[in-house]
Amino acid sequence: MASKTILDRPALDGQNAGIADADIQAAAARLAGEDLCSIADLSSGEVRAILKLGREVKSHPARYRRALDAKQMVLMFEKASLRTRLSFETGINTMGGNAIFVDQTNQPLGERESIADVARNVERWVDIIVLRTYAHDTITEMAANSRVPVVNALSDFEHPCQALADFMTLEERFGKVAGLNFTYVGDGNNVCHSLMLTGAQLGANVTVATPRGYSPDFEIVTRAREIAEANGCEIRLLQDPHAAAEGADAIYTDVCVSMGMEHESTKRAPIFRPFQVNETLMAKALPTAVFMHCLPARRNAEVTDAVIDSPQSIVFDQAENRMHAQKALLLLLLNGLANVKAVSC
Repeated sequence: MASKTILDRPALDGQNAGIADADIQAAAARLAGEDLCSIADLSSGEVRAILKLGREVKSHPARYRRALDAKQMVLMFEKASLRTRLSFETGINTMGGNAIFVDQTNQPLGERESIADVARNVERWVDIIVLRTYAHDTITEMAANSRVPVVNALSDFEHPCQALADFMTLEERFGKVAGLNFTYVGDGNNVCHSLMLTGAQLGANVTVATPRGYSPDFEIVTRAREIAEANGCEIRLLQDPHAAAEGADAIYTDVCVSMGMEHESTKRAPIFRPFQVNETLMAKALPTAVFMHCLPARRNAEVTDAVIDSPQSIVFDQAENRMHAQKALLLLLLNGLANVKAVSC
């Protein structure tokens, strides 16, 4: 998380921050004006605060209708999007703010002019910058040069907003995620990275099963294990999807070919075929287990129709919660709670 100077942060009146919850109050004080480039930028308390506030916003949207009145958000996307774009746009619009979309799919950031120059322009017009990029360095460079908050809405290294919504969905289903056995099957990609870090922050036991050579990044694994040790949980890496699924409360998968890697489709298809989430694999999990996917899904590739359309599937709950979790994040980064009548949650 890039450090902004205190002069660039919105003023926060702790007595009028809207929510009488210790985690949320602490997060509001620390996160106002800050960036979210990685889940590792957040403390465990701040992750809990975002999820608590997400549930509060979801339950009582009318309380937050004017919380971000006149705030301007720019979305600069190098990749196609359905859920990310619409959940951010509807999120800020329903809290009184405005979203401006800049399509960068044909001209990546940094190509026409330097990322630093883009940041120094955009910060003068908007209150927050949301980026969906290929290179993670694009996000960290924008954050380093911007005086307004920068949010990672997906990079080749992490997808923090997705993971926050996913664990909010698990809390809705199970009540709490501490001690939950969470299994990810497939490519050790950006989504996997953020899920490992978020699970560790919340005390979930995270098992990741990938083919040999497709494990998650070593630095992410190391950081997730450090966080997990502090929170009394475990991060396991396996290469057997059926062993990973044994006794799982949740099984999660993603496409095996991410955007920008389409040239590897033919090579990857046979490697990932044994990692398909099907009825046989789901039978290894607990009877109460849920199936999760960040979407879009390649049906009958990484997951079968029988699983994704089953009562165990909560993929559309995850998609809905993108909006609620991101509304909570925007409220914290933009000091929106100062505009909300005090409530307890």
